[in-house]
Amino acid sequence: MVPLTAPAPVELPVPPPDRGGWWHAYVCPAHGVELEHDGLLTGVFPAGGARCRHGCRVDDPAVRGAWTVLAHQACARRIRTLARSARPADRAAAARLLAGYGERYAALGGAAHAGAAEWMLRGRLFHQALTEAIWAVTVGQAARALRAAGEPLPAEVTGLLDGLAGAAAQAQESLVADGRYDSNYTAWLIAAGAVCSERPEWLTGPHGLHAHVLAAVRPDGWEWEAATYYHHFVLRAYLLALDAQPQVPLPEPVRERLVAMAAVLDTITTSGGLLPMLHDGPYRRPPAEYELTELVELRPLLGGVPVPADPVVLHPDAGYAVLRADGLHALVDFGPHGGSHGHLDKLALYLYGADTPWQPDPGQVPYAHQGWRRHYRSTAAHPTFAVDGLDQAECAGRLIGHDRRSLAVGCDTAYPGVSARRELSLRDGALVDELTVTADRPRRITLGIRPDVELTVRPGPGGGFGTVWRGRQVLHGEHRASADADLVARPGPGPADDPQRTRTWVDWTAADATAVTFRSVYRLGA
Repeated sequence: MVPLTAPAPVELPVPPPDRGGWWHAYVCPAHGVELEHDGLLTGVFPAGGARCRHGCRVDDPAVRGAWTVLAHQACARRIRTLARSARPADRAAAARLLAGYGERYAALGGAAHAGAAEWMLRGRLFHQALTEAIWAVTVGQAARALRAAGEPLPAEVTGLLDGLAGAAAQAQESLVADGRYDSNYTAWLIAAGAVCSERPEWLTGPHGLHAHVLAAVRPDGWEWEAATYYHHFVLRAYLLALDAQPQVPLPEPVRERLVAMAAVLDTITTSGGLLPMLHDGPYRRPPAEYELTELVELRPLLGGVPVPADPVVLHPDAGYAVLRADGLHALVDFGPHGGSHGHLDKLALYLYGADTPWQPDPGQVPYAHQGWRRHYRSTAAHPTFAVDGLDQAECAGRLIGHDRRSLAVGCDTAYPGVSARRELSLRDGALVDELTVTADRPRRITLGIRPDVELTVRPGPGGGFGTVWRGRQVLHGEHRASADADLVARPGPGPADDPQRTRTWVDWTAADATAVTFRSVYRLGA
């Protein structure tokens, strides 16, 4: 008989002594990358400064405040692990740590963080109410786990939960008063209230979850900003709130909208599991992969999620189309700008293999690095059309027509006097792409090719050229323009997870043109 062994004890975290700042400041000012997550459970900021993967050490008040945010969040997750442990000693430690946080939170006296920027919706332990709400959800889950295990909650913990729920309610009222009820902040404030209290009004009230889902999520299932990161960010908040109060019935229209949100993620994800990070948000952020893991764990709350099987799937409200066939996975952006998280990339074409990002949306760096944020928001950073080297306007495109294997989209407002149309079709194992741009006078019209893989460019007959995109899957492209067009291959920055990663950019330009069609044919190859 195999003897039973007690589970291994969990290492205790040491919460940092300071209030948290703004986590988006945790970025290297020289290289634009998020800094390394060192020492988050020790309570001590790294000696010599936070590490950059390119060799820097950064130590200033903003970076220290950002590290403190990440440390508080990591400590809350570790406390939740302790609270869910089978070891009574671990659960007792979780109760002590939560009580310590309760004492600190009570000592703040309800005062908003004085160090926060004027534009922020302020928290108490953190600069931002949003950051505090995310932390509060984890704290509330830890307290619920202790209660479920029969552990008595110290008065400091019940006071902490009441304080966090009250702060969430106050912040929510502020958003409603400002006309920003549909904000992604609201979803997390609702989740914090639902997890930290027993009040069903957080779900059923006039500004509760049920109402927010219908206000903030488009009928096609996209969160209204149509950015992948904020979409799954909001869906995770919704599911955490529902998981905390399973006794509250979910109205069918709300359930249908939540199922549509989950289906959006399934539809845009490649067969190999790559999730395109459209518009704002990190292109790749390993420290936050647990967020997607948690979302997968929560999705059983919704039951089955059907995904359309047609090769062409439209998201008409957000303005995305997905084309999937013969190992190719393409997305085209033709919808509204997307508010503060939108990019200047109308009619961009993003190309993926099963697990190769041939030409992905490049994503975005943390907010504190304004220089790189301007770059990743720009038209030049995206695989779309530009005129005279200028950025597109913040604008919307339109759907012209579609069938099961093709579609046409257009945009007439990116530049004055310029109209663009992009037609995509799946034919004979290939993706055929035709981008036509017309102008009211001779203009310099460029189509950008923006890979995240090794790209080989070779000249072809009659002024055309070929491309080979190497990755786990290899893509071949054949390209030809209807008018004289110059080709410039040059070094350019890779996606936003590391702006220092160099890729081969191609600018395909028709100078002094009033009309040009750029035609490309893409095939999966050996």
